[in-house]
Amino acid sequence: MAETTNDNDNPRGGRRANPPDAHGEAAILLVESLLHGLIARSVISLADAVEIVEAAADAKEEIAFELGANATTRQTSIALLDSIRASLSHDLPRD
Repeated sequence: MAETTNDNDNPRGGRRANPPDAHGEAAILLVESLLHGLIARSVISLADAVEIVEAAADAKEEIAFELGANATTRQTSIALLDSIRASLSHDLPRD
């Protein structure tokens, strides 16, 4: 007898990965673009932008800890913020 499957079955038999969150991706892109725009218009300095991203990462850590957030979600959020910080920091003058 043939095995019955449907669209809800994962063909690989493993756990199905969650698709990227479109709202979250758009929000990250918007904020990163806003930071770059503010820097380009000399509204904030590059160092200010890095500080803002670091503050967001610190806030995420605190909120995740207080709410008992999923470790994977917390780590992914922090990694995204760290990549933005690293991208901005790359342009900071070296001492």
